[in-house]
Amino acid sequence: MPFVCSGGPGGYHPAVRAVVTGGAGFIGSNLVDSLVADGADVLVLDDLSHGSAANLAGSPVAELVELDVRDGAAVHRAVTGFAPELVFHLAAQIDVRKSMADPATDTAINVLGSVNVFSAALAAGARRVVNTSTGGAIYGETDVVPTPETTPTDPLSAYGLGKRTVERYGSWFRRSHGLDVVTLRYGNVYGPRQDPRGDAGVIAIFCDRVLAGKRPTVFGDGRQTRDYVYVGDIVAANRAAAAATDLPHEVYNVGTGTEVDVLTLAEAVAAAAGVADFAPEFRPARPGEVQRSCLDVTRARAELALPPPTGLTDGLRTTLDWVRTLSGEPSA
Repeated sequence: MPFVCSGGPGGYHPAVRAVVTGGAGFIGSNLVDSLVADGADVLVLDDLSHGSAANLAGSPVAELVELDVRDGAAVHRAVTGFAPELVFHLAAQIDVRKSMADPATDTAINVLGSVNVFSAALAAGARRVVNTSTGGAIYGETDVVPTPETTPTDPLSAYGLGKRTVERYGSWFRRSHGLDVVTLRYGNVYGPRQDPRGDAGVIAIFCDRVLAGKRPTVFGDGRQTRDYVYVGDIVAANRAAAAATDLPHEVYNVGTGTEVDVLTLAEAVAAAAGVADFAPEFRPARPGEVQRSCLDVTRARAELALPPPTGLTDGLRTTLDWVRTLSGEPSA
């Protein structure tokens, strides 16, 4: 999917200019690599609290500015100075548990930070903002599984509530100022560069533990379900949402449409790693986490023309190969 603008004197097609907030993180750096590979000029904004400049080693031409999205003046200077056509907003506090313990910080980063990004994109004249939201935390407990975008949202966590608030701000910027904000609600994303010792990401954690010969920790009874989506599919969805014209909706679920419980996931990780014994250790359920979560992705596949998602087995093998590199263990 080449990324070029349609204009330019004498038939010249200048490279797209794109800002990626959170671009040194797990998902963001994978997106940056894809954009740079297609010739885009990319500015990465990241405070490096969880991301790493090392994640951008494959895209040395991308410019990295270290800043906190809560600093509205800094965000404004960076974005307007770069004058992007596109803004991909991925910077966020992503830990549900932290949001429950410290909702003020979660709100400051996710809500105020997003308003700062939207305001800067508007001032810079960006053509579109592709906003990151959550399909896993925004719907709450619902009887409609897989869950379509038309289902009323009822988040259980401060994280989900904040993300829903950001979506509403995106709609407000569209109505009040004409800023084209398209929101993608992700399933549970996994893949290379997800930190197995970080804030979130059960697959990365399970991969790390199975390779270390340790048992996985399961909170609750292990029957809670999630929609596990490979990071490459998330990158493709961001690219498609940015390139599409005349989108009929503002919000799109991005996942697989397949419901997988945690015990089944542990078995799949063990099978992919070739390990026979990976019995879990159980701990009490954590507050703010829904029991069932799986996304209806019909809208995104039709209107964003997304290809079939990466199968869980293939995605797990790739993720295991990446986790092996962290310890220097050779790939299988």
